[in-house]
Amino acid sequence: MKFQPLADRIRPTTLADVVGQPHILGESGLLRRIIESGSIPNMIFYGPSGVGKTTVASIIAGQTERKLYRLNATTASISDIRQIFDELGTMLAPNGALIYLDEIQYFNKKQQQSLLEFIEDGRITLIASTTENPYFYVYSAILSRCTVFEFRPVGAEEVEPAVRRAFSLADPSLSVSDEVCAHIASSCGGDVRKAMNAVELLAQAARGGTVTLADAEQAAQRSAMRYDRDGDQHYDILSGLQKSIRGSDPDAAVHYLARLLEAGDLISACRRLLVIAAEDVGLAYPQAISIVKACVDTATQLGLPEARIPLADAAILLATAPKSNSGIRAIDAAMQDVRDGKAGEVPDYLKDSHYSGAGRLGHGLAYRFPHDYPNHWVGQQYLPDTLRGTHYYDYGENKTEQRAKAYWDAVKGRI
Repeated sequence: MKFQPLADRIRPTTLADVVGQPHILGESGLLRRIIESGSIPNMIFYGPSGVGKTTVASIIAGQTERKLYRLNATTASISDIRQIFDELGTMLAPNGALIYLDEIQYFNKKQQQSLLEFIEDGRITLIASTTENPYFYVYSAILSRCTVFEFRPVGAEEVEPAVRRAFSLADPSLSVSDEVCAHIASSCGGDVRKAMNAVELLAQAARGGTVTLADAEQAAQRSAMRYDRDGDQHYDILSGLQKSIRGSDPDAAVHYLARLLEAGDLISACRRLLVIAAEDVGLAYPQAISIVKACVDTATQLGLPEARIPLADAAILLATAPKSNSGIRAIDAAMQDVRDGKAGEVPDYLKDSHYSGAGRLGHGLAYRFPHDYPNHWVGQQYLPDTLRGTHYYDYGENKTEQRAKAYWDAVKGRI
């Protein structure tokens, strides 16, 4: 008898049994309504593994009475799809075909372009899945012909009932505590398949008819970690870190920092903290840049696990510091003008005059040296004539920048 993994044996056959995805499969969810209508468009399912993408595709094929062909883009080719196309109208696929193409991001641009002739025919419905953001990895012509649905990690409270059912199916005689089920559900990182695999392993290894919490902890260790240094999770976690610090939430900041460090990604954590110090705290507390640099230097010299200590200090310091993005707004506005061709000639009196002949060119002759004047300031134009009066920098509302503003307003006679 062929072995069938528990995850396949417990796979839902109706939408009512699917675990998670209430935002698209709930009673009013758009994907659920599309499926129930029976008119299935070409679609792309985007989300992490183990959250129901393949299951939903199978349910769609069953409900619409179409033959389901499952291909994986890591091994399949356009010739495989052409072979399926040739079967249409035969006894093998009388109602048309539904092709489930897993990991479509592994098809190159030419292969993805070749898909168009098949999905535009109308007899083939394509459901492609990807764990990567399709707007980065899927050819635009395919995207324009497909509806994208995002599948999200399944919450522990939704996984736990599935864990209980899985234990009952694996071995109804097992004694399994609520604590064990809760631990597996919370440790799978929203991946239902991973939870089912843990259940299957524990059921096979159980002694005396009991699944212990210690065994569950060992089977599910580090399973909750979803992280890919080159994928969406990497950038999502870094984004979460920066936005938490920008939002002055030290608890969320150390949470996202912990996820980076648990994945061993010391470099990304250090780089992002340095960016935040300049971009989000900036001129409100300019000393933060040098403090964070010292923390980063210390962390890189220590290495993990000790590096977590100075980096946590840096994250909490940044999260609790006053905030200002006046610096980045100023430089971005100036750079946009440069890109738009708004550069202009440097005024003659500001040009380099430290060479023989500069005076004959009129360079530097009318320059007024600010240190020769009271308060080391004298009014003169510094921007090119074409940008005269242009304003890039606005003082932030924090105390540091407002003190600087008050000082220069007084010096320049504005108050």
